[in-house]
Amino acid sequence: MAKQTFELAAEFREDQGKGASRRLRREGKVPAVLYGGHQDPRALALDHDKLIHQLDNEAFYSSILTLKVGDTEQDVVLKDLQRHPAKRQVLHADFQRLVAGETFTLSVPLHFVGEEEAPGVKTGGGIASRMVNEIEIICLPRNLPEYIEVDVSELELDDSVMLSDVNAPEGVEIVDLTPGRENNRQIFAIHRPAREEVEEEEGEEIPEGEVPTVSDEEQPKEED
Repeated sequence: MAKQTFELAAEFREDQGKGASRRLRREGKVPAVLYGGHQDPRALALDHDKLIHQLDNEAFYSSILTLKVGDTEQDVVLKDLQRHPAKRQVLHADFQRLVAGETFTLSVPLHFVGEEEAPGVKTGGGIASRMVNEIEIICLPRNLPEYIEVDVSELELDDSVMLSDVNAPEGVEIVDLTPGRENNRQIFAIHRPAREEVEEEEGEEIPEGEVPTVSDEEQPKEED
């Protein structure tokens, strides 16, 4: 499947500060910053409605975006986004310039496939649990994946997937597995239902030949 392409029209702005940002928002625009690429940061303004429409697409967050300012185009990625806590409104955005031969970091989503077909779920009655939905990677711009697929279709009950089990595409490194970080952790598991675990604990059998002990408080009292 071909990667989706995204274009963003923006304009440079010279006025900065909270007051200037509030004025932009009242005009239906989003204040933003463009940085990186061995150039000075530049303040931007983008159309709010067009931006928020593209934000509904998951691929937008992990794709190389074409940022257009006048007749100039620049490859960028979305690095940070500030949303209003109660409204469907974007308050601010950060974009990073990309350089063709230089690596960069970005969070990309994990797509778990085969959950319903996994024996632990389909026949074992287990519950699939996702511990993470995205991971941070390092790669060159040309190697950026839209997402990383994790096949869980063979998992049995009580099986799990560790971060180190993820098959990253060629040219892609997982940040938490790089030397010095080495933060391997569980990212997916098939658990037994809670009720089943409780029933097993309550129904534990006493080994043959053993007599259950009774505390002094539970001993029957002799009648006078």
